[in-house]
Amino acid sequence: MQTLHQIAPLRAQVAQWRRAGLRVGLVPTMGNLHAGHLALVEAALSRADRVVTTVFVNPMQFGAGEDFTAYPRTLDEDARLLNEAGNHCLFAPSEAEVYPRGRDGHTVVEVPALSSLLCGASRPGHFGGVATVVAKLFNMVQPDLAVFGEKDFQQLLVIRRMTEDLNLPVEIVGHPIVREADGLALSSRNAYLSPQERATAPLLQATLQQVAQRLRAGESSSDAEWDAARSLSAASFRPDYISVRRRADLAHPAPQDRALVVLGAAWLGKARLIDNLTLDLPG
Repeated sequence: MQTLHQIAPLRAQVAQWRRAGLRVGLVPTMGNLHAGHLALVEAALSRADRVVTTVFVNPMQFGAGEDFTAYPRTLDEDARLLNEAGNHCLFAPSEAEVYPRGRDGHTVVEVPALSSLLCGASRPGHFGGVATVVAKLFNMVQPDLAVFGEKDFQQLLVIRRMTEDLNLPVEIVGHPIVREADGLALSSRNAYLSPQERATAPLLQATLQQVAQRLRAGESSSDAEWDAARSLSAASFRPDYISVRRRADLAHPAPQDRALVVLGAAWLGKARLIDNLTLDLPG
């Protein structure tokens, strides 16, 4: 596996693969890799001849007071895991390589229809930072496809919309959430949980399952959302939101909408946990 830190040699390598007629996949990450990330790499390897995984802790998607400085950086271990997984190229650029003129005043890619909802309401500017860095990575790597986890469901929709609106020739592949045996969605930020908090954390997914069960029984989404938030608060979470949305565009569902997603975000100690589940109502 190659490890590259600059755009020029990355482009040269991709160009060589292209001349050989090879299909290129991309897996963007912020590092501190776990089994969920490696599942994305495996999915990319099943669809492409060569896979580039990026490790870059993107400062533009962190807000004031968030954990940019504390976010775990484990590049040597990440490289070992990627090499064992069969990844072909690790691209780990510096901040200066990605933002050579600095963060302030940098061109920003916005997806306004989706970026101010849910996590975007709690983290202003977050999805502008996500869309900007992903657009840059698409231009650096020029992949045929890119794989993203469905745990960040809103992020996946933002990237899909950006790719469609800008006519970028990249196939966006969503990969199902990878979970621990007790249901907790894998996340690099799970490392922030104390042992007691880790034991409590699976309640987020269990609560979303309860919301889905009530919707299947014909109950209103507003009642289910309210009770879910109250239940999480009683279990030491600090809920950000529990929300039932239309799966295609995260709009509030109309009575005739059948394809839904139940999304949740809540703080537990120092960790902000997010999760979701998709739901198809009958009829």
